[in-house]
Amino acid sequence: MKTACFLLLMMQVFCINIFAQNTPAIIQVDLTRPRGEMKAIWAWYGYDEPNFTYMKDGRKLLTEISALSPVPVYVRTHNLLTSGDGVPALKWGSTNIYTEDAQGNPVYNYHITDSIFDTYIKRGMKPLAQIGFMPEALSTHPQPYQHHWAPGVDYAKIETGWAYPPKDYTKWEEMVYQWVSHCVTRYGKKEVESWYWEVWNEPNGAYWKGTIPEFYKLYDYAANGVKRALPTARVGGPDVTGGAEKWLGGFLNHCLTDTNYATGKIGSPLDLVLFHAKGAPKVIDDTVVMSIRQQMSNIAGHFKEINSFPALKNIPLVIGESDPEGCAACGMSTNPENAYRNGTMYSSYTAAALARIYELMDDYHENLIGAVNWSFEFENQPWFAGFRDLATNGVDKPVLNVFRMLGMMKGKRVDVSGTRMYDLKTILDSGIRGNQTDIGALAANDEKSVTIMLWNYADKDKQSPGEPVNININGLASDVTRVNVTQYRIDNTHSNSYEVWKKMGSPQQPTKSQIAELQKAGQLQIFGKPKALKVTGGKTNINISLPRQAVSLLVFDYQTGNK
Repeated sequence: MKTACFLLLMMQVFCINIFAQNTPAIIQVDLTRPRGEMKAIWAWYGYDEPNFTYMKDGRKLLTEISALSPVPVYVRTHNLLTSGDGVPALKWGSTNIYTEDAQGNPVYNYHITDSIFDTYIKRGMKPLAQIGFMPEALSTHPQPYQHHWAPGVDYAKIETGWAYPPKDYTKWEEMVYQWVSHCVTRYGKKEVESWYWEVWNEPNGAYWKGTIPEFYKLYDYAANGVKRALPTARVGGPDVTGGAEKWLGGFLNHCLTDTNYATGKIGSPLDLVLFHAKGAPKVIDDTVVMSIRQQMSNIAGHFKEINSFPALKNIPLVIGESDPEGCAACGMSTNPENAYRNGTMYSSYTAAALARIYELMDDYHENLIGAVNWSFEFENQPWFAGFRDLATNGVDKPVLNVFRMLGMMKGKRVDVSGTRMYDLKTILDSGIRGNQTDIGALAANDEKSVTIMLWNYADKDKQSPGEPVNININGLASDVTRVNVTQYRIDNTHSNSYEVWKKMGSPQQPTKSQIAELQKAGQLQIFGKPKALKVTGGKTNINISLPRQAVSLLVFDYQTGNK
């Protein structure tokens, strides 16, 4: 009897899923209800290894990232002050900006930091310049200094001399002052005024081996050095890990009300606030299951904490690392939960998450200016090794095409609702549950175009055939009678170098012609042929089929007064 009941229940679940897959998901886009500017909060990128910046594939990827964005892209990287020979390794880089002579006098060398910033500036990009980590000559615990971490090794192995407080805070401040002054001389006051400076990274975790008061002191001296060099420079912190609201609150209280360690006055400069937000994928029954809920909850918790300080109303906020999980350099060979990174799941997650970040920004009335995607490239590594990167060996991965789509969205964000689109409260409460999918959209209305990014996302990494989606647009101008629509697509057969590579036999030494084919496959591709749609009474609609974990961008172009 129990077996029969169980089989009946499974049959009911199966029938419900089949019914859902064959019943169109309805998306309503209302152009008469603007939500805010289509602010390019996504045009921020970061990575651990600064020396990749000016290497072959690093330069190529930065050129592509700059080209896809309608606004200047901000770039954040670790290890800008770390001592060493400039040779990169996983989770390691160095610039040797500061050493001391035999008498303990500072010796400054800006060659590598200039090479990094020059690479950005030549492409119209701007640094989110991280003031860290501790030079060997200043560290209170300098040995061991350079770590030799590798995927699968205990993460604590990275915690070496670079993570300790300075032995002399006056020298620390002077180093920051000299660096900022050098940048003003090299790039000009106006250019450096457009940058952001931030002190350290995750001081509540593995990246800081001092006490909390020692970090406040580190921040005060660094911020004072920045402002001495350029009073109009913008500096902030503390880039805490996700879920560290109380730690963040203590830091904000220090900046607002405590005695400044460097100046003896009340308060410390704070022009922006930064924190991290990460998801937490797991492997359950041999399947990767993401946690978009955790990342969104991190953001909501930090927004709530910041809002508890009335003096910080409208302060610029940056999610300094905004990702599905925490270790970009941990490949899927050692961390099987990271198997989502090469294919379309990373793309659909990114689309669904960014849409919810905009919602959180609206709900908490925050001045969010950036959400840093901590994902770049890893030079001279195996093809599709499962690192969290945007490209592999100079070939773009599917996720980069989500940012190409976002770069095409301009104007005002407008209201979107959907019969299969999870509301924000449900995501914060429980995520995308079970075998259910989140078929949703983000839409923008510009002067003569409407752009709609759609996704079919699920936390569980499973594929499925295309599901019908009916998109209805309301609020077009009364004299618009026709729109031309072009669809761009990321799925298993479009904008997907990974699937093409697998069909080649997953070569680790692809030929020149194979590389050319992979590079072409990595670009954003049009799905089907553009078509014309009639508009009646300011309304139009289109039906598409969208597979699970796929992303589409619909671009509706029109002329007013057309016939």
